[in-house]
Amino acid sequence: MDEDREQRVLSSDVEFNDPELQDDTKGKGSGPARDDPFGSEEVAEVKYRTMNWWQCGMLMIAENTSLGILSIPSTVAVLGMVPAAILLVFLSTLSWYTGYIIGQFKIRFPHVHSMGDAGEILFGRPGRIVLEIGQLLLLIFVMSSHILTGTIVLSTITDNGACGIVFGVVSLVICFLGALPRTMAKVYWLSLISTIVTMVSIGVESEGPIEIHVVRQVSFYEGFLAFCNIMFGFIAHVTFFGLIAETQDPKTFPKSLAMLQITDGVMYLVSGLVIYRFAGPNVKSPAPSSAGPLMKKICYGLAIPTVFIAGIVVGHVACKYVYVRVLRGSAHMHKRSFVGIGTWIGIGGLLWVIAWIIAESIPGFNDLLSFVSALFGSIFSFALPAVFWFYMNKGRYFSTASKACLTVLNLVIFAIGCFMCGAGLYVSGRALNETASHHSWSCSASD
Repeated sequence: MDEDREQRVLSSDVEFNDPELQDDTKGKGSGPARDDPFGSEEVAEVKYRTMNWWQCGMLMIAENTSLGILSIPSTVAVLGMVPAAILLVFLSTLSWYTGYIIGQFKIRFPHVHSMGDAGEILFGRPGRIVLEIGQLLLLIFVMSSHILTGTIVLSTITDNGACGIVFGVVSLVICFLGALPRTMAKVYWLSLISTIVTMVSIGVESEGPIEIHVVRQVSFYEGFLAFCNIMFGFIAHVTFFGLIAETQDPKTFPKSLAMLQITDGVMYLVSGLVIYRFAGPNVKSPAPSSAGPLMKKICYGLAIPTVFIAGIVVGHVACKYVYVRVLRGSAHMHKRSFVGIGTWIGIGGLLWVIAWIIAESIPGFNDLLSFVSALFGSIFSFALPAVFWFYMNKGRYFSTASKACLTVLNLVIFAIGCFMCGAGLYVSGRALNETASHHSWSCSASD
């Protein structure tokens, strides 16, 4: 590597279409750990790198907004309209930047398929172990959130026609079966329809004058718990490496990211503020629970596809992560063999059962979202991308004025991520301690 190219490789100002930087790790070892996770697919029976940028963006939207949007209105009710709007814009902007860093890191190190792979680059084998366990736990907890929401939806539509645990099992089976094929559905438009109907129905069903708060005085505990619920809508970063790996051209990821951030930012603002405007300070979470009896059933009925299919998307990413970890470098990855199919089904069954157990053990919707956001989302979506930036810029932190500004910015982002984690664990742990023990493994679905 000549001196000029070495300096460019050390800089994080990666051009996504720069051919010289696409295979920076070639020649630094061999084997599955350094190879593209899916290898050559020219004659493969099962191909993985099939998505274009807008398909990737649609999957990111479906996975990111389906549950996040359901909890936003209740957080607006806690914080007030202005603080909630400011936090939504702030987190949307911040997550856009940190997502871009993840895209840069993937371009720099093409073999990276997961946070575990990235952890090995940063901290060696211990880093791989810690981050791959953390990534898997985060994905399983998000899968649990979808099972829990599915339980609430089915219970509402049927007027509690069966025990909540039964509906939890039904949700488990639906998600497991939906994740069996190696394809993903595009469900964003269903989510959008559900959100619009929710807004309209709440406006029609609301009774009497509604007291609206522009700003509310709340305790640190109440405020930060609400903040964690907002943060849940911006923690999809843990799936980015895997999604980029399955695109035809990873250099187009910035367009997918822009599609995600603009869409979810607008949807969160509109749905949160409008639903709060009509439902008032007593808006519930999930948001459709604030509608009247009939319209609530209609809203939840429309939400069924997006709740389950978005859960399937998350489950697919989790299963694919373990699948690649187990069969990386094996011919079975690209064949419809007994070993390949059996491994996929076994991994899916195991992960979904674990997710169901967690959903039954932590049945409070907002409490579960807050805990997941604090424990994992703050690190993977905010603190860790800042570490990626420092690794890519080692030795050049103050080489130019712009680089010095970025250094300070990423230090601040890292500190913000760590604070989110620590404070979030305190408030979400307190909330779980106060509520979860009274409802775990109950026939009454949380609402």
